[in-house]
Amino acid sequence: MAKIIIHQDAVKDPQKAVSVCPFNAIESTEEGLSINAACKMCKICVKRYPEIFEYVKDEAPSVDKDLWRGIAVYIDHIEENIHPVSFELIGKAKKMAAKIGHPVYCLLMGDNVGNMAEELLHYGADEVFVYDKPQLHHFRIEPYAAVFEDFIRKVQPSIVLVGGTTVGRSLAPRVAARFRTGLTADCTVLDVQENTDLDQIRPAYGGNIMAHIHTPRHRPQFATVRYKIFDAPERSNTKSGTLTPCKIGDDKLHSKIRVLEIRKKEKVKSIEDADIIVVAGRAFKKEEDLSMAYELADLLGGMVATTRPLIEAGWSDPRMQIGLSGRTVKPKLIITCGVSGAIQFVAGMNNTENIISINRDPKAQIFDIAHYAVIGDIYEILPDLIARIKAGSTQQGTS
Repeated sequence: MAKIIIHQDAVKDPQKAVSVCPFNAIESTEEGLSINAACKMCKICVKRYPEIFEYVKDEAPSVDKDLWRGIAVYIDHIEENIHPVSFELIGKAKKMAAKIGHPVYCLLMGDNVGNMAEELLHYGADEVFVYDKPQLHHFRIEPYAAVFEDFIRKVQPSIVLVGGTTVGRSLAPRVAARFRTGLTADCTVLDVQENTDLDQIRPAYGGNIMAHIHTPRHRPQFATVRYKIFDAPERSNTKSGTLTPCKIGDDKLHSKIRVLEIRKKEKVKSIEDADIIVVAGRAFKKEEDLSMAYELADLLGGMVATTRPLIEAGWSDPRMQIGLSGRTVKPKLIITCGVSGAIQFVAGMNNTENIISINRDPKAQIFDIAHYAVIGDIYEILPDLIARIKAGSTQQGTS
C-alpha cells in the first residue's frame, strides 16, 4: 500500500502545511504533523512541500507462477448427482489448459463418492482428487473449506473454477480469503494468457459495462461461473486420467453445524432446462395478455420466461426471470416478445442457438443479437403466429 511520510524536522510553519490539504487530512499536534483517515492520496501536499511530505509506494507482492500449475474444477454434487455446471467447467478448463500446457484437475469431496469419481474420468480430466469421508456427507462450510484448502496447498493449481451454485457461492469466497487471493464471481468470459494469468470478464455496474479482471500477483486465481454459460464436453465411452485418493485429519473436519433434518423442495421444471423459451417483455399491456405467450409456448413444447419489469409488476414468478438478477439460459430456441434487449437481460441468454425477436422498434437493442428479427406489434404478430402453428398442426393431423 502507498503512504505519505512526514519529515518532521523539515516543518517550519505547521499551519501552512496543514492548510495545504483540501480534505483536512493533515493535523498539527504536540508531537508534530500527522495524517488522518480523510487522506485521499491526491499528493497535493507532496507537490507543494516535497521537503516535508514524501509519497512512498510499497513494493507490490509477487508470486512465483512456476510453482503453481494446473486448472482445478470443484465438482458440485447433490444426492450422488454431479451438477451439470461442473461438466461445463471441465470443458472450459480443458480448452484453457491446452493453451498453456497445464493439466486439468477435479476436486471431488463427499461421502461414498466413488461412482461419481469414476464418472468424471469419462470427461477428460487428467486427475481427479477424491476426499471421501463420512463427515462430508452433508455440505457444511467448515469441513468443506478445510478440504478445499488442503487440496490447494498440496496440489497448488494456478486456476480454480467453481460453479455459481448455492454451494459454490458459499465455498469459493471462504477458500479464496484463506489464500488472500482474488475471486471474480459470475464470470461470463474466461481466457488464459501465456504467463497463466486468468482473464476474467463479467458484467459490472448493473450490466452497463463489462469488467476485465486480472489477479497477476497472487495464486491461485478463483472464478465462479453460472450454469449454462459454457458448453459441456461430450461423454467419452472410455476412461482417461487417474483417480487420486486423498487423506485429511478428522480434526480438520469438525463443524459447529449439525444437520438435523432435510426437507426437499418441490421439484419444478426450470427455464434453465428448457429447449424452447418464449420471453414476455414490457410490451405486454395487461397481465391477462400473457396468455398469448403461454399459448405459443405450449404449442412449441416450451416454457415462458419474463423480464424484470414483469416480475416487479407481480405478473410472473421470479424464478422465470432471465438476466443478471435472474437465471442464465441456453436453449435451442428463444422467441422474445416485446423485449428491448438491455444488457442485463442479454447477459442471461446470449448463448442461445437461435434467437427470434419480435419488437415494433426497428432500432431495438435486441436485434443486435437476434438471428431473426420480426418488426411489428406483438398484439398483431403473436395471434397470427399462433393461428399459423395451429393450422399447420391440423394439416399434419389430417394428412
